[in-house]
Amino acid sequence: MCDLRYKLATGTQVREEDFGLLFYTMDGPRLYYLQSGGLLQDFFFEGEISFDTWMARIAEPHVISEAQISSLKNALNKLKEKGVILEC
Repeated sequence: MCDLRYKLATGTQVREEDFGLLFYTMDGPRLYYLQSGGLLQDFFFEGEISFDTWMARIAEPHVISEAQISSLKNALNKLKEKGVILEC
């Protein structure tokens, strides 16, 4: 089990959209899209819940494949590498 938690980097805002999430950074400014459907919500990035715990809580109403989880983890890692979100 992974205990990764994420929060927004300073100067970053997130907004829920139909496709998933839209991140706006004031450093740039730049827009980043995370096609997560309804799997993640903006308040996930408050750093209060781990990724695995979040997935376990939403798994019941959704059918989530290992491939979807892996893809979402990769996308979060890319956002982290770009400085949009931080591990905490």
